[in-house]
Amino acid sequence: MITSGMGPLAATITGGMVNFRHIFYGITFPRHNVRSFLGRAYVTYALTDEVYAVVSAMRITSGPAIVAITAWCQAFWVIPGICGALLGQALPDGLKGMEFALVALFVVLAFESYESSRSRLLVVLAITCALVSYAFFLGNLLVPALTGYFLILIGRWRLSDAS
Repeated sequence: MITSGMGPLAATITGGMVNFRHIFYGITFPRHNVRSFLGRAYVTYALTDEVYAVVSAMRITSGPAIVAITAWCQAFWVIPGICGALLGQALPDGLKGMEFALVALFVVLAFESYESSRSRLLVVLAITCALVSYAFFLGNLLVPALTGYFLILIGRWRLSDAS
């Protein structure tokens, strides 16, 4: 992020927001069921959203099974990453249009999120956060927009929890 022009403070805040969930994962993940020191170190290192979801949803408590699921999920991250890097090397330099792939991914994720909640208010609030950030933080609008939306979601949750 810093090499792309983002300031150190903004990069720190963004990294913290993205990785904040790991605090809760680490607290509730059944790492204590993995008996060996190396196994515990490995499942701590390789803990991802997918590992946490599978182990939690299936209520897995066996140490060897936790290590196996972790290794399996990590292989599904690492091997396609290597394949993508190798395929990317085969693409000609200056290929136009590939930068849109990440934007398309986020559009699809946003659409699926909307489909699950059907909250037009949240869509309007997200767009408003983006527009306000664009108006005030032209060079670096992502962090203020995400922070604003995050605070709105927390406020919305607190209001619904209070009632």
